[in-house]
Amino acid sequence: MKTNFKKIAMDGVITSNPTLKLVLGTCPTLALTTLAMNGIGMGAAVTFVLICSNVFVSLLRNVIPDKVRIPAFVLIIATFVTIVRLVLDKFLPTIYESLGLYLPLIVVNCIILARAESFASKNGVLASAADGLFMGIGFTLALTIMGASREILGAGSIFGVHLWDFKIEFFAKSAGAFFTYGTFIAVFGFVSYLLHKRKKIKSFKLSRLPEAAKEEN
Repeated sequence: MKTNFKKIAMDGVITSNPTLKLVLGTCPTLALTTLAMNGIGMGAAVTFVLICSNVFVSLLRNVIPDKVRIPAFVLIIATFVTIVRLVLDKFLPTIYESLGLYLPLIVVNCIILARAESFASKNGVLASAADGLFMGIGFTLALTIMGASREILGAGSIFGVHLWDFKIEFFAKSAGAFFTYGTFIAVFGFVSYLLHKRKKIKSFKLSRLPEAAKEEN
């Protein structure tokens, strides 16, 4: 069966965006989006774990007994989270400290376990790696954009670069995190609805065209 990489990419980044569509991984989303750099750091860590865990789960899907699949998945995920922690602690201590407790908590991140269970355990290695990559990209983009918005409004800076003295402290607090997250989900859902509606209208119009006109389109 041919793998549809385009669909996997669209699902991970847009159609089934883990943060804005599936609303998974909300704890790090709310806690770490005070700065844009935090979004990139957490997103990169989660993407690495997603890709590696998906690949290993896919490779071992016919070996792991069904009764212990969830503990086995958690063990695989925990292994790669430990690798990420050691690497960041050694080479990028600033990011390691900024991510704090949420770095080891990647082990129980709903996104990673959900992709291992629903996708990697049922698909081949390349498809599973692609799924991990694009789900990670979707997660990273959501966190980075939300972090940039809150940093600009709450701190008057972007990626640590001072922009202006005007600040809205609300966006730097927990209430601002919930407000920002809710706003992004609403906007994302509305735009997705409009695109889906436009696609349906276009499909309906094409279905009413003569066969010759369909071939030209």
